[in-house]
Amino acid sequence: MLVAAVDLLWLRPKKVGGTEFYIRNLLDGFLRLEEPFHLFLLVSKDNKETFRHYTEDKRMELLETEVVSANIPGRILWNFFCQNRFLRKRGIRKCFVPVYCRPLFNGGVAYVNVIHDLQAAHHPEYHPLHEIAYSRLCWWLDAHLSRHLVAISDWVRDDIREKYHVRRDKITTIYDPITVVKEEMVTFDCLAEKYHVEEKGFYYTVAQLIPHKNLDTLITVMERIKSTGTDLPCRLLISGVNGESRDRLERQIRDRGLEREVTLTGFVENAERNALYRYCRAFLFPSVFEGFGMPTVEAMLFGTVVIATDRTCIPEVTQGKANYVKDPYNVEEWIRVMQNPVDKIAEVDFSQYDQMKLSRKYFDLLQKYLA
Repeated sequence: MLVAAVDLLWLRPKKVGGTEFYIRNLLDGFLRLEEPFHLFLLVSKDNKETFRHYTEDKRMELLETEVVSANIPGRILWNFFCQNRFLRKRGIRKCFVPVYCRPLFNGGVAYVNVIHDLQAAHHPEYHPLHEIAYSRLCWWLDAHLSRHLVAISDWVRDDIREKYHVRRDKITTIYDPITVVKEEMVTFDCLAEKYHVEEKGFYYTVAQLIPHKNLDTLITVMERIKSTGTDLPCRLLISGVNGESRDRLERQIRDRGLEREVTLTGFVENAERNALYRYCRAFLFPSVFEGFGMPTVEAMLFGTVVIATDRTCIPEVTQGKANYVKDPYNVEEWIRVMQNPVDKIAEVDFSQYDQMKLSRKYFDLLQKYLA
């Protein structure tokens, strides 16, 4: 029987973007499995309550630490030097880590890690030196010390193999499970009242407010549509948790006089996000680097046309069924694609993102390497 810890110390609720949706979708999927297992959810003082409901299933148990997830340096030090001892004292010798973080040594504990991307290796200009050093150290440890690795797309798998010379049989691709409850949706009237939008009269995007998401380009696109009178909606809503680019984006919007055209919504609950997916003219995804890109699939699940870049894994994950911009920074190309998007959503095989299918893959993999 699978008995293992699940390291959740890295999760700062509503502050880590898509990785939070990924692990919660996966844990929800595990609850629906019929097989016996016991997972110790390794939680911090400041995220434990967001996982409390999982203990209604006797197969999951909270294991609270002294860690405060918001204290990132403290969490890393505990992870490096204290985690193995903490687990061994409780008789736990197996640990699944849904991200790349891990202790410096195995210390008698077997680890399976998930690597979502090697973003800091490709775009070090977006990261401080200490973050780059930490990421590279953990990736090396994952590649050489972890018992097995999971990549969230084939593109990420191939990237890891190329950069860290990981054996083919040591890394498995498993897509992120994606669940949307289509009935969980506010009315359009609520959106209209809150954001002053018209049905199919605005564009929408979801992204962390960080540089490689390339949101600056979309702001420039809105400015160009406004200044030229192009026959396209001149209204953009951007949802996402705070990031280092927020102040710069707000300044751009203000300096260009786009306060009525561009709105940063901040974090939105699922019901509001789903309605924004459903009622927007198209979902825009200008990111230049992704390991998966869940929002593109979520938007397509609501029948919404997606316009995205063709960088990294995005064509793979969208199955070639989105509309692609080849130069992510070319404003004129964005506008041309926005004027004539093609709807291929009926051709998408959504079973590739099915929660139960992918939860089963994770369960089987953890059974193989940690049971």
